[in-house]
Amino acid sequence: MIFARLGAAFAMLAVLSGAFGAHALRSRLPADRLAVLETAVRWQMFHAIALIVIAIALEQRPRRALLASGWLFVAGILLFAVSLDALALTGTRGYGAITPIGGACFIAGWLVLALGWSGGPEAS
Repeated sequence: MIFARLGAAFAMLAVLSGAFGAHALRSRLPADRLAVLETAVRWQMFHAIALIVIAIALEQRPRRALLASGWLFVAGILLFAVSLDALALTGTRGYGAITPIGGACFIAGWLVLALGWSGGPEAS
């Protein structure tokens, strides 16, 4: 149940990041970088929950589309949320160049999920 574990771990990290931002960084980072961190936390949490839902769905109906969608969400979290975390913490704008790739993974993951939710080949 890799997606359940990853989803729970990413959700926990989102809570930790959000709490760290709200308490330890509030007085140290400018408001615009705190907003970037909050965006990363929000999108990470959305997709962590989606990973848990995919894990449950895979138990009921193993489908390749569900597997692909889950891995796209994992890639999206790593590329989108982590790049925004790095941008917020360091102020290095170059990390922002990675963020759209993660966003594209999120979009592709939702598309694959929508197209393959009820049909398609079974996962092996």
